[in-house]
Amino acid sequence: MEPMPGGRPAGLFVGLCTLDVIQLVDRVPASDEKLTAREQVVAAGGPAANASAAFGHLGGRAKLLTAIGSHPLGLAATADLDALGVTVTDLAAESAEPPAVSSILVTASSGERAVASTNATGHRLAPPGDLDALVTASDVVEFDGHHMELALAAARAARAAGRVTLLDAGSWKDGTPELLPYIDVAVCSADFHPPGVADSVAATLGFLRAHGVTWRAVSRGGRPLVWAGPDGGGTVEVPAVRVADTLGAGDFLHGALAHHLAVRGRLTPEGFAESLRGAAAVASRACASFGTRAWMREG
Repeated sequence: MEPMPGGRPAGLFVGLCTLDVIQLVDRVPASDEKLTAREQVVAAGGPAANASAAFGHLGGRAKLLTAIGSHPLGLAATADLDALGVTVTDLAAESAEPPAVSSILVTASSGERAVASTNATGHRLAPPGDLDALVTASDVVEFDGHHMELALAAARAARAAGRVTLLDAGSWKDGTPELLPYIDVAVCSADFHPPGVADSVAATLGFLRAHGVTWRAVSRGGRPLVWAGPDGGGTVEVPAVRVADTLGAGDFLHGALAHHLAVRGRLTPEGFAESLRGAAAVASRACASFGTRAWMREG
């Protein structure tokens, strides 16, 4: 598919939005212990939301299809995304219940994070009436595997419209086998373990190919990404940085990859590797500062 005319690429992101409360700490507290954080960030989070923010930051027109609601905490998440230029379609706009809140502790010495969240368990979303129009107006449609019924409907619409589809496979989720046949590009984390499949990169890439995914990759933190296409594959180095915070790095990798895919159009092995290389550079840059927004302010 060639990018649609009109200048800036357009991306539709389908999945989870949370409100992230991120604390920078010297160490994770023990049971029944209190400590004072060095810094705090409150921002919209979740894989699809963060990916849409990265896509918009890189110059794309980002739309997020999700559930947030009208609770004051939800409005804070929506306001953060609006400030980043992300257009939100909130399928739970009438709900006064609190949104999913992620509590995150980032250890200052290592950048490692501990996360607790309800994720998307509170909502079962029906596709909006204008789903086909939202999909057709996009160059690329990205999924994070949350709100699976909505994801399946959007993926079918994207395949029918000839739009590029991208899956952020951070972990295995119910419904993943049904979604994969509609996915053109899937990038998995090392935590993505299909049931009954050997715990190896080769096995994961083979599983994705067997389920119809043409372009596949596995991200492994600071280690090289391993990718495969229709005819072979390779690795892509991840730029080395002094890690301050790994939170959201995979989300930003997918948002940046979506931007590259939307701009590039038809994929070739060289083009896919180059797109992964550019996305990895964005993810590394995000790891070099605390919180999920500082890297955008820094350039």
